[in-house]
Amino acid sequence: MSLISMKFLIFVLVCVLGYYIIPKKFQWMWLLVFSYIYYASSRIKITVFLLFSTLSTYLIALFIERIPKTEKTKRKIALITGLILNFGMLGALKYTNFLIDNINNLISVNIQPISLLLPLGISFYTFQSMGYLLDVYWEKIEAEKNVFRFALFVSFFPQILQGPIGRFDRLSKQLFAEHEFDLFRVKQAFLRILWGFFKKMVLADNAGRFVDIIFDNYTEFPGMAIIGALCYSAQLYGDFSGGMDVVIGIAMLFGIELDENFKQPFFAKSITDFWHRWHITLGTWMKDYVFYPLTLSKFMNKISKFAKKKINKNFGRALPVCLANIIVFLLVGVWHGAAWKFIVYGLYNGIIIAFSGFMAQTYKKWKKNLNINEKAKWWTLFQIIRTFILVNISWFFDRADTVEQAFIMIRNSFTRFSLSTLINGEILAKYNESRAFTIISIGIIIISALIVFAVSVLKERGINVCYEICKKPAFIYAFICLVLLFLLPMAGHPTDMTGGFIYAQF
Repeated sequence: MSLISMKFLIFVLVCVLGYYIIPKKFQWMWLLVFSYIYYASSRIKITVFLLFSTLSTYLIALFIERIPKTEKTKRKIALITGLILNFGMLGALKYTNFLIDNINNLISVNIQPISLLLPLGISFYTFQSMGYLLDVYWEKIEAEKNVFRFALFVSFFPQILQGPIGRFDRLSKQLFAEHEFDLFRVKQAFLRILWGFFKKMVLADNAGRFVDIIFDNYTEFPGMAIIGALCYSAQLYGDFSGGMDVVIGIAMLFGIELDENFKQPFFAKSITDFWHRWHITLGTWMKDYVFYPLTLSKFMNKISKFAKKKINKNFGRALPVCLANIIVFLLVGVWHGAAWKFIVYGLYNGIIIAFSGFMAQTYKKWKKNLNINEKAKWWTLFQIIRTFILVNISWFFDRADTVEQAFIMIRNSFTRFSLSTLINGEILAKYNESRAFTIISIGIIIISALIVFAVSVLKERGINVCYEICKKPAFIYAFICLVLLFLLPMAGHPTDMTGGFIYAQF
């Protein structure tokens, strides 16, 4: 049931109406029932995996909490069991055939791939569940005693397919609270949902048509490689952040505030800053549950001491952080999918961040010697453009079918750039569409991107655009909503009206 399908919107409407009609003490139960109906609607078999993750995490967390603190080994064994069961299930379902394919290539055998069922959203609810388990183990939170309440935390339907990845201490209180109907909050939610649809259907889906043609025919259109990357940047941001707007807006209808997952990422001044703004909940999950434990581990401490003695203190001090960053982004790459291109994508980001860490002191000296004012507008603009270029290079690995294709397209971006096929309409002619329609499509992408950019500028300046619009007189709010509603079918790509979101495949 796609988030932009009419079936889903009716489903949400029924759920919201019932939520505020029934006695408030039953509201969380109502959400649990609808969450499982929603998840089972795609394929009922996949609920088995959701139930396994929910029950195993619930029981192991209770078991860990009941083990005395003095029995550290027993607690650790219980934690590792929970991590292996859940991440093992995720790994087996998502990466088995990738492993088989590499074994076949490595030792020239012919092991047949296994037909596996990949549950929707398994990466998201596995990370959310394991974050909870680790928090219980570290005694940051108490284990939930009610299995049905915990089941709602894992399965809350707006977020289960593509996040944001929630934390139990922040989300559970809202899920289980009693909520009154709030018209102003509903107005904000409705506008945010429309805004998400606009980014998805008008910006992302139109840009996606060019992306598909250019990347699927990269040898035929070598001069379009850079246009393909730029369009993919627009598609991915519009699709993923638009999906987050829809998800957060739907949760607001129930009085629940989910964590923000984007913060104007294309205003980032470095790759590190970019990942603080893009897919924020994945980044914070990796930081809290992988990065910090790694950098503070005994193993990293030994490496640091060794490097300080053999090389120098600054290198030894930076080494654990840099190694941890590379490992974290290797995991981020693997999380994105079972292919070498995703591993290269993760390492690309990790190596840049690690190199920046090693060079931090050197950069400071360079800037001091060159009399560069870090607060100067030209320097800020330079940093933003530099980061934007580095990010767009990474998209080649994310979208191309293979690592080889990504490198070819990167090379073509610098050596064979040409706008002729775009201007002549040859790109969309591949899809049997009118050549004249190319200009219209390009215009829609540019105008919608400028609208998104303008809103982003306001948000970067600390203005809550949605909130401010809802405070305006009713006719202004209604006019903006009607404009967005008008643009969806008029400027959105009709073949994608019932399509899904890219990150819902995770």
